[in-house]
Amino acid sequence: MLYKPHLAERLLAAVRETVGPADMWLTCCRHVPPLLPGTKVVNTGPGCDRRYRENYRDSSTVSVWEIIAGASGFPLPDYRGREMAILDACPTRTETRVHTAVRELARRMNICVVEPANTRTAGTCCGDSFWGEIPTERVVGLMKKRASEMPSHEVIVYCVSCAKSVFNGARQPRYLVDLLFGEGTVPKTCEPDRWHAELQAYIDSHA
Repeated sequence: MLYKPHLAERLLAAVRETVGPADMWLTCCRHVPPLLPGTKVVNTGPGCDRRYRENYRDSSTVSVWEIIAGASGFPLPDYRGREMAILDACPTRTETRVHTAVRELARRMNICVVEPANTRTAGTCCGDSFWGEIPTERVVGLMKKRASEMPSHEVIVYCVSCAKSVFNGARQPRYLVDLLFGEGTVPKTCEPDRWHAELQAYIDSHA
C-alpha cells in the first residue's frame, strides 16, 4: 500500500478470483489483529508471514505467491528468458513453501533464475534487518555487500525493504508484484532512515 496501491487492488482481485470472497486487511501485522478464530490471512510480505505464523495463534496465513502459483488461470507476462537472481527474505528463510512458489512463478513467467551462492534456507540478510541496531552507514555497507553477491544485475525480491537494499547496492530490484503485472520497479525512498520513518508512520496509522 505504501508502494503502489493500485497493484494492491489488482492483487486482491486476483486472490478473489482464485479463492473466492476475501476482504482487504489493512491493520499492520505489528499490531495484534482483532480477527475471528480460524481466519486465514493471505499475506503479501515476509514479515507479515512470520508474524501471523508465529505470534497470532487464532489465525493462519499463506503467502499470495503460493495462491497465485497454485492458480491455473492467472495471466502471467512472458519475460522471454531474462536472467534474474532471487534474494530470499529473512522472515521466510525457513519457509520452503514460499521459496518454491516464488521460483514457480518465475519459471512460468519465462525468467531464467540464476541462484546466488547463499539462497533459500541458506540465504543471508539484505542488510535492512540491522537498521536501528548498528549505525546507518554500516547498514548501507551490508546492503552493498549482499547486492554484490547477486549473480545477475536484475534481482527478484518479494519484500519492499529488500528492493531498497538491492537498489542501494547498485543492482536493479524487480519486485515480484511488479513482475506479475508487467510493471517496472521504482524503489522510491531508499535512504534507510527516511524509509523507516515512512514505514513507522504507516504502522502507527494502521493499528
